[in-house]
Amino acid sequence: MNETLEVLKTRRSCRKYLKTQIKREELDQILEAGTYAATGMGRQSPVIVVLQDPDVIAEVSRLNAAVMGGDGDPFYGAPTVLVVLADRTIPTYRDDGALVMGNLMNAAHAVGVDSCFIYRAREVFDTEEGKALLKKWGVPENFEGIGNCILGYGDEGGIKEAAPRKKDYVIWAK
Repeated sequence: MNETLEVLKTRRSCRKYLKTQIKREELDQILEAGTYAATGMGRQSPVIVVLQDPDVIAEVSRLNAAVMGGDGDPFYGAPTVLVVLADRTIPTYRDDGALVMGNLMNAAHAVGVDSCFIYRAREVFDTEEGKALLKKWGVPENFEGIGNCILGYGDEGGIKEAAPRKKDYVIWAK
């Protein structure tokens, strides 16, 4: 089978990570793949903010958990978090950001890094604390959170088997 198709079929979300930080070379390849995601009319509305400082990750994790009304770690101990945001003045910004997220996760799998799409970035970065973080990071006010791509090396039990594909996934129109 084609290597790209194999990556797409075998990537799984990981929900338990080792504390070991991913290699810079791997991260650079993952980030580059994210920057090559398709965007509406090539406008490249998204940006990717790299979080590797444990204190910063803990702060964003706390804000994310608060959106759910909890205090657990929605980032599952991942040592790297990529926050994808996109310019809401561009009509395709949400789709653009979602495509970046897909590229990040598939590229991670291709280079041997585990990942998971963690939602609630929009809600987190719409809070006053979230807006303050964006300002601190130099992200313009017109950017909206799309998602968090957590990265790391999976710990035992962090990845489940793929569910069988549903029978009516593809419909052939006549």
